[in-house]
Amino acid sequence: MAYNRLMKFTGFYGSFIQYDFMLIHQLDAFVFKDELLYNIVLIIATTLIAGLLTFLMRQTLIVMSRHVEFDLKNEIFRQYENLSQNFYKKNRTGDLMNRISEDVGKVRMYVGPAVMYTLNTVIRFAVVTVHMYIISPKLTLYTLLPLPILAYSIFKISSEINRRSSLYQQNLSKLSTFTQEMFSGIRVIKAYSLENQKQADFTTLSRDSKDKNMSLAKMNALFGPLMILLIGISNLVVIYVGGMMYINGQIPDLGVIAQFILYINMLTWPVASLGWISSMVQEAEASQKRINEFLKTKPDIQNNTTERTAIQGDIAFDNVTFTYEDTNITALKNVSFKVAKGETLAILGRTGSGKSTILSLISRLYDVEKGKITVDGRELEELNLFDLRNNIGFVPQDAFLFSDSIKNNIKFGNEYASDDEVISVAKKAVVHDNIINFNNQYETILGERGITLSGGQKQRVSIARAMIKDAPVLLLDDCLSAVDTETEEAILNNLLEFCRDKTTIIVSHRVSSAKNADRIIILEDGEILQQGTHNQLVSEAGYYK
Repeated sequence: MAYNRLMKFTGFYGSFIQYDFMLIHQLDAFVFKDELLYNIVLIIATTLIAGLLTFLMRQTLIVMSRHVEFDLKNEIFRQYENLSQNFYKKNRTGDLMNRISEDVGKVRMYVGPAVMYTLNTVIRFAVVTVHMYIISPKLTLYTLLPLPILAYSIFKISSEINRRSSLYQQNLSKLSTFTQEMFSGIRVIKAYSLENQKQADFTTLSRDSKDKNMSLAKMNALFGPLMILLIGISNLVVIYVGGMMYINGQIPDLGVIAQFILYINMLTWPVASLGWISSMVQEAEASQKRINEFLKTKPDIQNNTTERTAIQGDIAFDNVTFTYEDTNITALKNVSFKVAKGETLAILGRTGSGKSTILSLISRLYDVEKGKITVDGRELEELNLFDLRNNIGFVPQDAFLFSDSIKNNIKFGNEYASDDEVISVAKKAVVHDNIINFNNQYETILGERGITLSGGQKQRVSIARAMIKDAPVLLLDDCLSAVDTETEEAILNNLLEFCRDKTTIIVSHRVSSAKNADRIIILEDGEILQQGTHNQLVSEAGYYK
């Protein structure tokens, strides 16, 4: 009897390997012959139900993951806007860009596909395992023996994937930063004929990125062969143990072995997907960690009140000392002065004397280390931060323009301004004649950082942007350095009329920019060296004269 069963099993297995369709025929003969129609209908019905449920699950989870991506990107962008100047000095642009793109994408993949396939894996594994157990508990136990090995292997490989993924993301950030800087500095690169050198630098970074990506890919590639190996071992175990059980009469027929092999094949995707899911989870974990690093960062500058603040323009420095955190350079030392509403103050001095720092402190881009700054008799920290900045027209030393039309760049200071108001401030900034010579005039689209315009034109558009804001306080940080003396004189005369009722502080290297000011301060190494009117200072020996 055992010999007949052995021969029958051997013949069955040979036909199973050589002809898949013979398996179906034998299953029909052994199991489904009398209920063929019923089983066909059942298979079709369950397939349709499974398809519908899969569609609903995909719709729910994939759509949800897109909403999570949307919300996370907006949260990151809001945090970018709230973080202080010191944060941007410490972090590379490419790294920040990667966090809002690459890292968020990996988190989305976890929330969507990873969760979806995890649910599919758990449900399918549970259903198949229960069916196997009902048919033969002993054979089920032997079939699932490789799973602990699989779990341990996944754990070890996933840990290594996490480590390599972090290294790859860090390198990708460096590459993005380098590329962004190259685009921004393309004029300098061409002027110094550094194209070949920068190409070599890019190739080095790109090669390093490729090596780290290949290292990550090799580790990911281990999953496929490992899954196939373990599934193959399970098949061999089923055939051997099931064959012995059939020979010994512990299972009724060969259809049981065929069923178990089919069940194992049904488990192939759930088991294989464990590796893919684990890889996504590990990469998402590394990305979320990078995102959380700065989402938890508290801005140095906090808005301490929700009370609305009206700004008149009386500004006072009282023994102000300030040291930059990143360089440990003390930019201001016990500086004291007052500017009354409607008064114009000019600050002159050599490079690095602390002129721009004064403007940054008034705008509360930094908080003072020692002493105090008051506006209208109240310390800056007591004022509503947003109201303070909304009441300041600021023209930075490095005129930054957006990749938009000239008109919209000017209206950045007041989005509700009319076209006539835009033209009016452009004329006062002596840039109107330049603009109308462009083909599209005020609708001319500027390149990145305003690269379409010359340095002087960018400065004048930036001045127009501050003027259209019509704020009670106007801060001009060496914003005429790139214009000729004739144009400078015209702009200063227009500013004299425009700023008649505004508190104005002009920072410059040129004496010509300061002569019309009500009062002039000379800074040297962060300290006030001289102060007075134009007539007073020209009669004294020193920097101004």
